[in-house]
Amino acid sequence: MKRLIAKGLMFGNLVEVSSPQLVDRYNRALKHLAGKTTKLKDFHIDLSGYSPEIGDELGDPLYLNPNGANRQFILLTTAQKDAPLLNIKFSTSRGILTEFIDKNEAQLFALTARDAVAGELQGSVYAVDSPAKLFDMRQVTVEADTIGGHVADAAKLAALIERFRREPDGWRDEALIVEMIGLAKKTGDVTRVPITLPTMTFETGNFWTSFFGGIYVFRDVTYPAAIARLGIGSLGKVPVAQVMDFTHRNHVADWLDRNQLVEPIVQARGTDAGAILRQKMDFILLDAADTLGIDVGDGRRTELRKVAYRLGSALPDEFLGLSAMLAWVEGAGPWPKISSEHPAYFYTLRARAGKDRDLVNMLLSELAPMDVRQMFITHKERFYEDYATWSEAKKTYVADFLAREYQVDREGAREALFGPEPRMDELARPEMARGPKPTRDLRDIVGPWGGGAAGPWGKTEGRR
Repeated sequence: MKRLIAKGLMFGNLVEVSSPQLVDRYNRALKHLAGKTTKLKDFHIDLSGYSPEIGDELGDPLYLNPNGANRQFILLTTAQKDAPLLNIKFSTSRGILTEFIDKNEAQLFALTARDAVAGELQGSVYAVDSPAKLFDMRQVTVEADTIGGHVADAAKLAALIERFRREPDGWRDEALIVEMIGLAKKTGDVTRVPITLPTMTFETGNFWTSFFGGIYVFRDVTYPAAIARLGIGSLGKVPVAQVMDFTHRNHVADWLDRNQLVEPIVQARGTDAGAILRQKMDFILLDAADTLGIDVGDGRRTELRKVAYRLGSALPDEFLGLSAMLAWVEGAGPWPKISSEHPAYFYTLRARAGKDRDLVNMLLSELAPMDVRQMFITHKERFYEDYATWSEAKKTYVADFLAREYQVDREGAREALFGPEPRMDELARPEMARGPKPTRDLRDIVGPWGGGAAGPWGKTEGRR
């Protein structure tokens, strides 16, 4: 992993904590939340205040998330909102924390100037001890305050001020006045500069969790389902009509289509489909060469083309399928038939614009695991897991590629691959995100299995 760290592909953009004052504040917050402290004089923290260095020191990478279901956080600065979130247990956590900071940025800026802010993402359950418990997680509530209790004290002071104004003889109540003065010394003049940090509640309809090998839970769609990385037998009984795992390719493809969650790359508006398909093919060749121990030289496309020539008829089906599709895109071949049973099928899709776009792209990355760029962008936990199993040659190639092609323009790369961030009206009405028909005639396509023989997704026969 040192290669990834050196290139900023792992632990990148963490917030440095090195001043004695901030270290002391962090220790007070850590003691308050977890009953622990660090002896480190400097370290780095993520969005939630988790530090990988402190995790190593304590021998506990979950010291701020002991049960995995209710993540605690420490804010020393609002700059943490731009940091990554490490050790993710739920895909919703980053969005919730980021929105919490965005909505309360002015207050948090003022509060963190005085003290550390500590809080918790309080889920609907206290522990996830069975897959069925995941379906009890309907919302997450965020509560936070400084370690000194400035928010609570400000609320108390505001109530006392209101009482003082309301009671005719309030100015004679010495005990009331003394209490107000004592609180005001901590909070300042809350009549002029109010201190508030409201409790916020977020709905968690669809999400991914790392529990039980990795599960995608979709409840807020037309046809709810759970999709597991491991076999469905590992889930037991869960309260959802459709349960699938990654081996159920036809079922998953049909479900994605019925919920209108995906679109073919060749149909996506504003997309250079040819460039995307070529890069996916390069990654597939790299994987094949690595598996067979074939040297790819410097990994340039010319070198990878030599690998394709060498493999000949032994080329992976994923490569052949994308090659046929590329030929059609460039006007050099007929429509290829790529059904959901074809190994290349999920490589041909991306998520439609909408509130679940990132989650669906995350799912697609696991269904098309050789596309390491999409895996890195949408599912870093799985990327790091896979990376640890690769040869040194593949690690070098992928790290160099991501540093060269992705890190220099992350937002541009994401937009080129997945489209622009959806507008608010698209989030409210997903059907508005589909966009105009592409210039190439795709009128015969009626879904991922096509209409008759006309379309790259083949016929509907054999669909389960």
